[in-house]
Amino acid sequence: MKKAPQSQPSLDMLLRSFRLPTCLRSWREVAAKAEKQGWSFEQFLQHLCELEADERRRRKVQRLLKESDLPPTKTLGSLNLERFPPAVRRQLPVLCEGGFVERGDNVLAFGLPGRGKTHLICAIGHELVRRGRSVYFTPTFRLVQRLLAAKRDLVFEKELRKLDRFDAVILDDIGYVQQSRDEMEVLFTFLAERYERRSVMITSNLVFSEWDKIFKDPMTTAAAIDRVIHHSVVLELSGKSKRAEDALTNSTVQAQEGQS
Repeated sequence: MKKAPQSQPSLDMLLRSFRLPTCLRSWREVAAKAEKQGWSFEQFLQHLCELEADERRRRKVQRLLKESDLPPTKTLGSLNLERFPPAVRRQLPVLCEGGFVERGDNVLAFGLPGRGKTHLICAIGHELVRRGRSVYFTPTFRLVQRLLAAKRDLVFEKELRKLDRFDAVILDDIGYVQQSRDEMEVLFTFLAERYERRSVMITSNLVFSEWDKIFKDPMTTAAAIDRVIHHSVVLELSGKSKRAEDALTNSTVQAQEGQS
C-alpha cells in the first residue's frame, strides 16, 4: 500500500518558520507589483529581501534606542550649533559617523555648567544609535551606585560584562562623583576595563587638573586621566550659559507680556 504523499508546507508557513515576518506580510503585494511591471525573479527577490532588511534595521534602532536611556529630546535636530565653537562644529559630523567607536576611542566634553555638554554628547549618541551602535547614557553618580551595589552583592564582574556589550557608555557629569574611596575605586575599574576596547563619552565641569577631587589619590588620578585621554577627542565648550540665556529670554518675554 502506497503512502499518501506528504503535503508541502505553504510559502507562508516557510516564511514564518524562517522568521521573515516582513516577507510574509509583503510577498503577495510585491508579487503582484512584480507581475504588473514585468520584473525578473531576481528583481522580485531583491525587493522582498530589501524590505525585510529595512524593517530589521528599523526594529534594531528602536531596540537600541530603548536600551540606551538617552534623553529623547537631546538630539542633533534640537541642537543649536551656533552656540558651539567652530572647532566643535567641525568635529561633530565626523563624530556622528562613529569611527571613534570602531577604534575604542573616547570623547570628552569639558565646559562650565549650561554650555550644552550633555546635549552635544547625547546628540552624538542618538546618531550612533541611528547607525546601529549600542549606546548607554547614565549620570556618573548613578553608574557608580550601580557598581557599588554589584560589588556589595558579589556580582561586580558580571555587571562590568553587562556594560561591556555597549559600544559607547556616556558618563554625564563625572565631576559630581566626589564622595568616597569606594566610589573612586569602582569608577576607576570601569574606566580601566574599557580602556582601548570600548568607548566612553564623558561630560565634565572639571578640567583634568581638578580630577583629584574625583579620584582622591594623585596616582589613581594620573592613571585615570592617562586611560581616558589616550586615544580621545576633547571638545572644549565655551561661551555663555544656555540656561542663563533661556532664563533671561523668558524673563524678557514675561515682562513684555505684562506690559501689553
